[in-house]
Amino acid sequence: MFKSNIGEADRVIRLAIAAMLIVFSLIAGHPLIALVAILPIMTAFAGTCPLYSALGLHT
Repeated sequence: MFKSNIGEADRVIRLAIAAMLIVFSLIAGHPLIALVAILPIMTAFAGTCPLYSALGLHT
């Protein structure tokens, strides 16, 4: 469906950021912060980023 535009290092970074957001949400007691982590998780597993596509970027 979509052409992959996220490299392996970018995927790892996105998953690390998502993990940090989830841990922070647990520590801070704000579950809505964990919802923000869904975006980097989805883009990491899908291998494509809509923003990168719009800007013509590939990592």
